[in-house]
Amino acid sequence: MKPLLKAVLLLSFLSIGSISTAQAADKKAADDYMPTLITKTPLEGRMLAITMVRKTIGTIQKSSEIKKTVREEYQDDAEVLMKAAELVAIEFKTIAIANNYWR
Repeated sequence: MKPLLKAVLLLSFLSIGSISTAQAADKKAADDYMPTLITKTPLEGRMLAITMVRKTIGTIQKSSEIKKTVREEYQDDAEVLMKAAELVAIEFKTIAIANNYWR
């Protein structure tokens, strides 16, 4: 399995819990998880970046069964974990720019 695909599947697996929590919340709030890229702190920006990647993966791969099936293949794969971190870093860079790097 290609490393980027493995990273996408890893993040989709990680998003299962957060999606369940979002579903329990008000539907409108769950639909608008990113009303702005502006955050108070870099940590909030990083958490938003993780959410953005998870939501993207969840939109692409909706099947929880497929996510569970491939979990064994990527959970211990360092290369895939690094690719997942890279996806978050790309989103975080966008958020940092929008926040003028919190200056």
